[in-house]
Amino acid sequence: MLILGFESSCDETGVALVDASGHATPRLLGHALHSQIAMHQAYGGVVPELASRDHIRRVLPLTDEVMAQAGLDLSAVDAVAYTRGPGLAGALLVGSGVACALAMALDKPVIGIHHLEGHLLSPFLSTDPPEFPFVALLVSGGHTQLMRVDGVGRYELLGETIDDAAGEAFDKSAKLLGLDYPGGPALSRLAQEGDPQAYRFPRPLMHSGDLDFSFAGLKTAVLTQVKKLAHARPEGPATLHLADPLTLGQKADVAASVQAAIVEVLVRKSLSAIDQTGLRRLVVAGGVGANARLREQLNAACARRGVRVHYPELHLCTDNGAMIALAAGLRVQAGLAAESLRQPAYRFDVRPRWPLAELSAGTV
Repeated sequence: MLILGFESSCDETGVALVDASGHATPRLLGHALHSQIAMHQAYGGVVPELASRDHIRRVLPLTDEVMAQAGLDLSAVDAVAYTRGPGLAGALLVGSGVACALAMALDKPVIGIHHLEGHLLSPFLSTDPPEFPFVALLVSGGHTQLMRVDGVGRYELLGETIDDAAGEAFDKSAKLLGLDYPGGPALSRLAQEGDPQAYRFPRPLMHSGDLDFSFAGLKTAVLTQVKKLAHARPEGPATLHLADPLTLGQKADVAASVQAAIVEVLVRKSLSAIDQTGLRRLVVAGGVGANARLREQLNAACARRGVRVHYPELHLCTDNGAMIALAAGLRVQAGLAAESLRQPAYRFDVRPRWPLAELSAGTV
């Protein structure tokens, strides 16, 4: 079964084709992605209206590129999948509209997929795919969650952020340091030049006894430290002006110390989830999962405990169509998309706010 997947939840337009025939893990046949980073840099963040318009421009050429990679015509597609949510409403509607229109034109079924389920299952496309059950650390954009995963559609929430997510902590700290958008990757690159022990930033909820996260206090601590270093004027966080700009060395030390704090919390909570569940496999997915220090620390800590760690391939850590097509394929194989296959509903149905815990195992 060939499934064409569309991802358009935020600032990446992704299209991919997978082969979900039989019971083997779906195989990626074609994959194309366009990032809007250059367009949004001038604004210091994603502008939803511009994101939606760019998805419209990119999605059909990317589809042609994917089908050319696979050496197939659109008529060979058996089902079309798209990101139903969560995400930016306008951006989601572009993917939904294209997917539903194409499926209707081809007289094929359409399957709406949860964005975070796509991330969670994306390591199944790696050279070292996991096996169920496992603990999943989802660190994607505004989401930081620990899940117990017993199978496709069988997810138990173990803990989540109560305010800012890890990705937001990276991005907001980067903005305080005057780094370019996207802040998280820029901060991680700068951190390689700094001392992770230069400043002792707080590790919120690390010893709380539960598996929840909180990074808002860390952002405030970074703001306070930046003001001290720069002798900033007394304006509030929204109007921070540096009277004496930080040196590159100071910025690198702050970046390294921030990264160390975030990574330590993520590693400690992940190990606690492993201990509480008794499982011996950990899956790390989402954009922050590409962070080199996080991978290094998790690999070392899990190796000492005899725990296997699995990641998506680096190019599949950010939002992409492959994870959406894959999730649809795995749901079809697990018998969880029967209704969508039997009675296609070609409606522009998106859910900008959609907790993963609400995802039903029986429907999509």
